[in-house]
Formats: sequence, structure tokens, C-alpha cells
Amino acid sequence: MEHYNLCVIGGGPAGYAAAMRAVDFDHSVLLLESDRIGGVGLYNGALSSKTFWELSKEIAQIRTRFAAYHEVLPEVHFGSVLKETDEAVFERSAQMEEHLRLVGAEHGDRFRFVRGSGCLLSPTEIEVRGDFDPFTVQADHTIIATGSRPRKLPNVPIDEHIILTSDGIGSLRDFPDSLVIIGAGVIGCEFATIFSNFGKTRVHLVAKDDRILPFEDPELSTVIEQNMIAKGVVIHRNARLEEMDIVEGRVAYKLSHADGTTEEFETEKALISIGRVPNIENTGIRELGVDLDRGGAIDDQQTQTSISNIYAVGDITADIALVNVGELEGRYAVERIFGQPDRPLIYENISTIMFLDPEVAGVGMNEQQAQKAGIAYRSASFDFRCVPRAIAMRKTQGFFKILVSDDEAMRILGMRALGEHASTAIQAVSLLISMNRGIQELAELIHPHPSIIEGIQECARMLLGTSIYKPHLFPQHLRSRHWRSGEYCSS
Repeated sequence: MEHYNLCVIGGGPAGYAAAMRAVDFDHSVLLLESDRIGGVGLYNGALSSKTFWELSKEIAQIRTRFAAYHEVLPEVHFGSVLKETDEAVFERSAQMEEHLRLVGAEHGDRFRFVRGSGCLLSPTEIEVRGDFDPFTVQADHTIIATGSRPRKLPNVPIDEHIILTSDGIGSLRDFPDSLVIIGAGVIGCEFATIFSNFGKTRVHLVAKDDRILPFEDPELSTVIEQNMIAKGVVIHRNARLEEMDIVEGRVAYKLSHADGTTEEFETEKALISIGRVPNIENTGIRELGVDLDRGGAIDDQQTQTSISNIYAVGDITADIALVNVGELEGRYAVERIFGQPDRPLIYENISTIMFLDPEVAGVGMNEQQAQKAGIAYRSASFDFRCVPRAIAMRKTQGFFKILVSDDEAMRILGMRALGEHASTAIQAVSLLISMNRGIQELAELIHPHPSIIEGIQECARMLLGTSIYKPHLFPQHLRSRHWRSGEYCSS
């Protein structure tokens, strides 16, 4: 029976990162992936959908420019968009496959990749299954990184052609004339943005709450909502899906509202976007008695499961389901197994991005989270209309908002950025949060001019009372607030 120091089950972002980090320690490693290297994060998730978003954003910008110059926009064909999206995915997947091949060639029998699945028979034995006779290997440690899949609704006939999840977007062959999206979280709002950007599809977005993106601060979700509406998106707030079926090749559905009324609609396609569920089936973890949470995700402590030599990373756990988080967890798990990590795994400085209109990035707490936690804080918001680079780009919709502790240390609690270049503007804040540092250092950084990130410096200076533009003179663009004892108060 073959023996390995480590077996990694799953070759998505978390598993791939774990396997490559394990190579650094020069121990024997077996990587198993039953489908495609890169997983959902590459094919049906981050890279494919974000390429789709980038293309839609370009088209929306061209449409705006052509309208301003009274020109006619050339016809945009869905096949061309899909081809370019597929090319981006292929470029990355080919790169990862080639790297995997080279790692295997360099390390010989110290590293093996098998295209198959793995099922734990015991804490140290894994049965490998695929297009071959099953065989069993031994491993001192195992990392489970089998990811997640879209959550489905009972009694809704999801066929991935007419009623889709995010896995079925690639099956489309043309822009649908109409699309209903069930779920107004990040993924639902991203696809509403994408399809409305192209201007070819009438989009309906069904939100169970009174606004989209209910986990974010209202001032942020309101901007996104207004932009969607301006592009023709119909938002059904406080709505519940009662029925959905395929009738004569189209989608028929019924919504109920808080006031007891119901409405019936018909669209060409539907997208179900109500979250994801972990892929724990056929891994053996349930049979071995690994602790799971109520949702079926593995309950881990710093990536280690209730069985000490079995670790879990990525979407299979109850932690944040993001590609960058999965990669971080995969690397950290290996460092725990083969060495001593420099510090505990922390999530307070995890950066996120939402591909909306405009894009949104965040790190740490927002105001809703701070208030729920009962934390006294100070916040400052700096509007993009006061940022020279944004003015030059003619992209002045957006703002920076920074939260700090309400004390002399003014420790950075979190930040939100809405607008152009938002995702590139938050790294300094992320670093300072991880270092538990205060706002003073952020205010002293010298940024290139003109650049979007100059607005962050001025936002920090607002909190210190040293900003160039004075908030009380520009209240329509700049805002400072204090939250103490459950309410906003004066300074």
C-alpha cells in the first residue's frame, strides 16, 4: 500500500494551494481531484463570472460613450462574449495544469497527482476512486478541500438550461430576453449587474429583505440598487418565491409579498442564487464522525477537525467562502501539519470584492457589524467627488468609509470602498488591521497623485480632524459620525 505524509482531497483553490505549500516542505504528497483542477473558483465561480463582468462593464461604458456622442453601438453577440470568457478560463486552467505537471516531474515520487476522488476509510486510509480500479493509500495527514455547490430549492425543477444555478450560466447560447434572479446577495446582484450591463435582458431580482445586499450598510446597497434600477432591473423587495415551473420552455413563477398579495410572472430564464452547500458526500467524514455544524459544513478549529490528523479548508468549512480565504486556509493547514505557523489564522483582515456597478471592496467590519457587536466607533466617509483622479476619470460615484475604535488608539476596525479601483484601494488598511494599528499611520502615507487612494488618506485625516477639506463645510461630500451606547451622537 502506498504511503504519503499528506493526502489532499480536492484540487480547487484551497486544495491546490495546500498541495503547493506542502511541496515546500519536501514531504510526500498525494493530490486528488475528480474533475477539473481549479474547481468552481475557476470554471463556475470567480474567474469565469468576473471575466463575464469585466466584458459587461466594458460594453456598458461603450454604450454610455456612444450615447453621449450620438453614435450607434455595434451589435454585441453572446457567442463572442462566451468565447472570450472561455478563453480566459482556458488560459488559467492550462497554466495550472502545466505547473502541476512540472511540479510532478521535478519532485518525482515525492509528489503525485491522481484524477480521482478520495474517501476516508479510517483516519489514515483513503480509498481512491476514478476511471480505474479503486485502490487504497495511507496518509499521515489528510486535508479535505472538496468545496461546495449551489444550494437548490425543493420543488423547483432546476435543469441548468431554463432554470439555472451559477453552474449553468455557461450553458446559455444567447442573451435571454428576460431573466429572474432569486436571491439578492452577492452572487445574485453580480449577475443582475452583468446582464443589465449588456442591455439585452430584462432582469427581475427577488430580494427577501427590504433591500438588496442586506448584510451591508444601507448607504452602500442604496447606490447599487439605484444603478440597477437605472438600467432597467426590477427589484421585488420583501418577496418570497411560492412556485416556479417550466411551462412551454419558459419560466412561470409566483411571488408573495409581506402584505399578503401575490403576483405571477413569466421569463425566458431563471437563476437560483441562494447560497452554497458543502460537498461532504462520499468523503467519509460523516462516517468517521467528524464534527459538522447545522448546515453540514465541517466544524474546524484553525483548519483542524475533531479528528486531529484530518484538516478541512475552503468551502467545506463553516468559514468565509472565498477563493483567497480558501487558499490562505490551505497554506495554513499545511504549515500546522509540517511546521509552526508564524501566527494564528485570522479573518479580521480578509479583503473582499463585489463585482457590481460600481465595484465594492471591503475589509474588516462595516457599521452594521460593529453596531451588532456593541462596539463604540467613529466613522468617516469621503466622497469620490472630492478625489482628483475620480474627477479625471469621470467616475465620481462612490466613497471611502473607515471605522475606528472610539478611543485614543483609534484602532482601525474596517473599511468599505465603493467606486472605481475599489479593490486596489484597501490593502494598506488590511495590513494595518492585521497589525492592530491605528489610523495615524494611514494618514501619514504618501500616495501617488492623482490616484484614487488619495481619498483614503483624506478619510483618515478626517478622523484625526486634520483633513484638507473640512467636513462641516462640505457636508454633502464628507461625513463624520460617532456611535456610542447604541446611537449616533455628536463628537
